Amino acid sequence: MKDVPDGGTGGLSREEIETRARELGPWFHNLDLRGVPTAPEHFLGDYPNIKFRGFSHALPSDLSGKSVLDIGCNAGFYSLEMKRRGAARVLGIDHDEHYLAQARFAAEVLGFDDVEFRQMEVWDVGALGERFDLVIFMGVLYHLRHPLLALDLIREHVADDLLLFQSMQRGSGEVMEVQANYTFWQTEMFDQPAWPKMHFIEHEYANDWTNWWAPNRAAVEAMLRSSGFEILDHPEEEVFLCRVAPTPRQHAVYPARGNRSPGA
Repeated sequence: MKDVPDGGTGGLSREEIETRARELGPWFHNLDLRGVPTAPEHFLGDYPNIKFRGFSHALPSDLSGKSVLDIGCNAGFYSLEMKRRGAARVLGIDHDEHYLAQARFAAEVLGFDDVEFRQMEVWDVGALGERFDLVIFMGVLYHLRHPLLALDLIREHVADDLLLFQSMQRGSGEVMEVQANYTFWQTEMFDQPAWPKMHFIEHEYANDWTNWWAPNRAAVEAMLRSSGFEILDHPEEEVFLCRVAPTPRQHAVYPARGNRSPGA
């Protein structure tokens, strides 16, 4: 694993880092900015570092020469961790400019000036025109109204090898063996807790109206396979490391935005 660059701080004193971190608050990622924690009172503890410790061993320790796309990067924790592992190119995208400002500041303080952060929706990843050795898609799926489409777009346009995936899960943690087909009159399997299920949230969950879906584990695994990902590892309860695989069927996905011919 690479060390933090000897430079860093962006020429800022500790007091200046503290002041700027407060100005950019509130933070969802508790980052250590040269001894300045950005979210020390996080309701999940030292998050996301405490979660990362549970599955970091599943990722390559040396990403030298590799490219990484971090979708829904928030304040850039995973983008910066992958840069610490030597990734040659790291791009973090998020729809929220507030989070991106935090991420850019963190990269400046830590000396990772070549990590790029860009405002972009997952629906537009095809416009990047680039594939990445590792795509990180963590903590995003359940915030989307069209989650399976997002996985299809990632597989179609940007994933070249590995996918690191995480989603909030609710319901059964069991996974039942599903047959390849059922007759129209068979319905009993839909009542089984281990059948792939997506729980729809019409209003709010955890005081967050952007929480639209809560899949169970079986649904997560089935959706990943359906979109063309082979599950390699399940190192943590909600985390899956996948590899690009052939898609089971032809999918209808959006083309890269901006690449259409005039009048199309």
